[in-house]
Amino acid sequence: MTRDFLHELVGSMSQGAAGNPTVAMIEAAFAHHGLHWRYVNMEVAPADLADAVRGARAMGFRGFNCSMPHKVAVIQHLDGLGESAAIMGAVNCVVRRGDQLIGENTDGKGFLKSLCEVLDPRGKSVVLLGAGGAARAIAVELALAGVKHITVVNRGEGRAIELVTLLREKLKLSADFAAWTGDYAIPAGTDALINGTSIGLYDADARIPLDASSLTPGLVVADVIFSPPRTRLIREAEARGCRAIDGLGMIVNQGVISVEYWTGVTPDPAVMRCAVEAALRLS
Repeated sequence: MTRDFLHELVGSMSQGAAGNPTVAMIEAAFAHHGLHWRYVNMEVAPADLADAVRGARAMGFRGFNCSMPHKVAVIQHLDGLGESAAIMGAVNCVVRRGDQLIGENTDGKGFLKSLCEVLDPRGKSVVLLGAGGAARAIAVELALAGVKHITVVNRGEGRAIELVTLLREKLKLSADFAAWTGDYAIPAGTDALINGTSIGLYDADARIPLDASSLTPGLVVADVIFSPPRTRLIREAEARGCRAIDGLGMIVNQGVISVEYWTGVTPDPAVMRCAVEAALRLS
């Protein structure tokens, strides 16, 4: 393997099964744009993370993605962080800039890119379901994009209060917590509802506890679930005249942003979406 090849290698550091649509999506982008790059998925145990990052640095990797449980632990092995990654304290994309490895987070950025195709978030009021990693990344990016208010709806109080406190103290955003008991009714004046939970993943009929009558025409309803993309929430939102955004856009835009970071080339999102759909056997 030559040094030139290694300088055109990026990877994914995960723990567990290697199969995921991200590999197909990013490899499709490289091929479509004639980039002599490879995206390689590698299983890395937590105890081996430091060695893996040192190896990527030594071999000239242009960068890599990392999934749970590495998103926080990887930070101590990097040279710096992008703005949103520093705020939320989690990294899913590492980029070589000069001789440094810089941690970024494309989770929320990918979602924001999808949202902006339908709604300008500036000055808007948002209801966010969930307070886990995806919800946290989305909330930070929405705050940086200028939303007016975020209501975090969650069953457990701990992580939700932590997220609300982060939004208020670090980003000076108006934010509050709503306890999720029974079917949640979306308040009047809400511009966008976002499902940041895992409800619906691999289950097209899974029901999110919502008061369906509060899904009013014109409301933007977005789901982070990408498999299946047409979740029950998306179908119900469309039936009630809402503007729906499925989770495939988020995963594709994450890939677009990562490829831009690594190569400087803006890839064709349609090519990447086709590759994801094929990997998920949706087409």
